[in-house]
Amino acid sequence: MKIKNKEKLLSSGDTLSRRVVLEIIEASLQSLDSYYVIKNCLRYEGGILRIGNRKWDLSLKRRLFVVGAGKAGNSMAKGVEDTLGDRISEGLVIVKQMDGDDQLHRIELAEGGHPFPNEKGLLASRRILDMVDQATSDDLFISVISGGSSALMSCALSGITLEDERKVTEELLKSSARIIEMNAVRRHISAITGGRLAQRIDSKGAEMINLIVYDVVGEKPTTDPTKPVQFYGTPVAPDTTTLQDARNVIEKYNLASRIPRSIVEYLKKDDPAKETPKVLSHRIHHFVLQRTADACEAAKRAADEGGVPGYVLTTLLEGESSQAGTFLACVAKEIALNSRPISPPCVLIAGGETTTSIDGTSGLGGPSQELALSFSLEIAGLKGFAIGAVDTDGTDGPTDIAGGITDGATVERARLKGLDAYACLRAHDSYHGFKILGDEIMTGNTGTNLCDLNVIYISKES
Repeated sequence: MKIKNKEKLLSSGDTLSRRVVLEIIEASLQSLDSYYVIKNCLRYEGGILRIGNRKWDLSLKRRLFVVGAGKAGNSMAKGVEDTLGDRISEGLVIVKQMDGDDQLHRIELAEGGHPFPNEKGLLASRRILDMVDQATSDDLFISVISGGSSALMSCALSGITLEDERKVTEELLKSSARIIEMNAVRRHISAITGGRLAQRIDSKGAEMINLIVYDVVGEKPTTDPTKPVQFYGTPVAPDTTTLQDARNVIEKYNLASRIPRSIVEYLKKDDPAKETPKVLSHRIHHFVLQRTADACEAAKRAADEGGVPGYVLTTLLEGESSQAGTFLACVAKEIALNSRPISPPCVLIAGGETTTSIDGTSGLGGPSQELALSFSLEIAGLKGFAIGAVDTDGTDGPTDIAGGITDGATVERARLKGLDAYACLRAHDSYHGFKILGDEIMTGNTGTNLCDLNVIYISKES
């Protein structure tokens, strides 16, 4: 089971509506687990590794290394190890958090820092670079890359310290810079991200197979994960951002006086050697296993198979989390009142990546928690509505929960426990509110990382 506290979540509130929502989220996360995706994509028999129509004769390879980083790294590494077993010579994958059942034999898992790089991630990244430096043209690398790899696989260039890297990340986050803008800076001060890991392997003449879970909003669903694709970004693919882009971000957000001088000075000086790779050789192969929109597709399948029509409203939901929650509640009420754009009973599905703007002090929470709480305020007192809002990697914001579930009884239940739901939302303290109500969705590592998934049930009686 992915949802560890399902029975607790069904012990209060609108249990009928909650059950529909939780069963859809559970089925979705099960089908999205990258362990099973990798096991279905990779075939190894008689010394031959096959991915779709491509094949590699591993008897011709001296060593096989597995490297990588990301929030889905635990499951991805296990999928590769269970497929290739003792054929793996050595492996190291950097993950956000360990689970109790992360027992691998050929691939080591190491914890790194996210969203801020830390010492453990730096040391693991250096060990990966040491592994690469011993490679020859007779070797094969398989990488497993998912969201969070830029922070987890952190290794700044000479002259830039870990603390410098942490500080620039903090200031970029505070500035509300978009992720592509943040990456333009981070990639150009890194020895490993922005395609530099693949470039280093390429320079050794070694071959590289990249297995990628792609957590970017705005991509169509995956059609064939076994088909090689052109890919850009992450540590293992060419970078579309430039040194000038990094300078522009510093200027746009007035960061020059707030970030370490070492970074400002490094980015200021032109040098072709400082640019990230824009092209890699034919020896580097990319396979995108999952994209963000796949989460909505999985939820729709689960709803339809459960006998309730599923309707994907959007895979592109962005903006302020609390406003998104209000909007989704208004759409749900329109469905209940006027049967538009779909008639109840039905399941409304929205994916994407909302954010929370914090000005000053705040409590503890995350975007999905705020969205669910905002939804509850809009449908307070109404029957037949429920929402489950989760970050699909299992950790919403800086918390240890995936998200939360609310319904028309949530606000009143909170009042009876001495909580003001609106005050929790205004103080960005949704986490403690959900904990007191027992409405926090607990999953741990899910094996995927496809941004946010919001599942709304509107019953016929709503």
